[in-house]
Amino acid sequence: MEPSDELQRGRDAYARRAWGDAHAQLSAADRRAPLEPEDLERLAMAAYLIGRDTESLEILARAYHQSAEGGDLARAARCAFWSGYQLISKGDMAQAGGWFARGRRLLDDGQLDSVEEGYLLISVALQTLVEGDAASAYPIFGEAATVGGRFRDPDLLTLAGLGQGQALIALGKTVEGLTALDEIMVGVTTGEVSAIVAGLVYCAVIGACQEAFDLRRAQEWTEALSRWCGSQPDLVPYRGQCLVHRAQLMSLQGAWPEAMDEADRARETLLRAPDQRAVGMAFYELAELHRRRGDFEKADDAYRQANQWGHPPQPGLALLRLAQDRMEAAEAAIRRVMDEAGDLVTRAKLLPAHVEIMLAVGDVPTARAAADDLSEIARAFGAPLLDAVAGHAQGAVLLAEGDPRAALSALRHAWGIWQELEAPHEGARTRILMGLACRQLGDLDTATMELDAARLVFERLGAAPDLARVEDLRRKTAPQAGGGLTAREIQVLGLVATGKSNRAIASELVISEKTVARHVSNIFTKLHVTSRAAATAYAYEHDLL
Repeated sequence: MEPSDELQRGRDAYARRAWGDAHAQLSAADRRAPLEPEDLERLAMAAYLIGRDTESLEILARAYHQSAEGGDLARAARCAFWSGYQLISKGDMAQAGGWFARGRRLLDDGQLDSVEEGYLLISVALQTLVEGDAASAYPIFGEAATVGGRFRDPDLLTLAGLGQGQALIALGKTVEGLTALDEIMVGVTTGEVSAIVAGLVYCAVIGACQEAFDLRRAQEWTEALSRWCGSQPDLVPYRGQCLVHRAQLMSLQGAWPEAMDEADRARETLLRAPDQRAVGMAFYELAELHRRRGDFEKADDAYRQANQWGHPPQPGLALLRLAQDRMEAAEAAIRRVMDEAGDLVTRAKLLPAHVEIMLAVGDVPTARAAADDLSEIARAFGAPLLDAVAGHAQGAVLLAEGDPRAALSALRHAWGIWQELEAPHEGARTRILMGLACRQLGDLDTATMELDAARLVFERLGAAPDLARVEDLRRKTAPQAGGGLTAREIQVLGLVATGKSNRAIASELVISEKTVARHVSNIFTKLHVTSRAAATAYAYEHDLL
């Protein structure tokens, strides 16, 4: 086969998005005779799209040097931009900055008025956004969009629109930002942009939807990404992330075996072409599924793997410790990450676990503050998913505070949203609390029906820890303590009734004496008693022992 034939075959394969074939043919042509910069760019992009990141960067560097030496400064600047963009997506900020600076210098030295000026504005805006200055980044993305419009470059216009949408969301203008992202997705889904830009935008937009807790948009764009990946079997960089996003949605909607398969496939796919953040996401999703199913050893290992790949293991790991009855470890972990959480999105992801763990250890005032914080964030976002999570948390705290009527109102609101979102596991967890509220109000028939409904869902899902909890609650036919004692507080009360001191209780439960004192104080407050003897009498009168 003549080199010209190989080269043409490679170009043709590239045009029809057969990335593996394009890479093979262009590589063969390059071995016979070094490719020109334009074809080197094609080869570099094909290498990136089949998961050969290091090779792609090496080829882009060749294209950069050949273009610069040949006087094509605009092309050299474009190669510098894409080198930097690939590096910044991997977290290699210093190297990325070096390539962006090279491109900037070329355009300045040549005094060029070209579309590459807009691409390098994107690099400046992107670095500014990553540093947390969305207000300064937004107008720079706007300048890039102006250049893209002047040169009629759809890739540049799309990247600029993506940046503007992300900046708006970071500034708290969630609705405006998501609307901007919807607009650029029209061009992506109709094939108006290059494959590398399409893939980057798909993943970024889905991530933004999840950060904004917009489940409907996340689901719609994930399905579109799945179709796009399916039309290009050789794709690697985006396919793994697509599977992770699909696994997250499947998990929420109760398709746990399918979600496990998708997360496992994502892990295997991403490990072949390591994208550190995405691999960590896959391991974290596997850990969450194992935890909900009661496979605690597998969950522990997957959380550790997620952490090794750069994905924070919290709040899942703290909830795992709670499920393992390692209360102090759970409490210490969630308090630490809450102290470190700054932005609203991070806090919103941590607060539900914070409420649950604080209630479990008997720190109702802290749980109340966390639930109120979560409700305030939910109002700011206006997302149904977050509204349901906040309603569940409020209901749990109101129960602990001894106000079952108000709790039931918040919980019914949350459950209605879970039904609309088709989220059976979360809905069943809310129904447990609804049952407990009805029990405190003396409506034992309704309480039993709510617990039975939750049990059926947990059986179908294979949610072993939740199933064990609801079956234990169903066996307790007597109403819960009028003061709304938690399970841990009832346990402490039982030991108080035997005459044990706080130090002895701490030793038996493997918790600190300070934590025991807090439990005892909460018990006294909820039961409206002032002594250990009075609390003991209450326990016997209400068959709590």
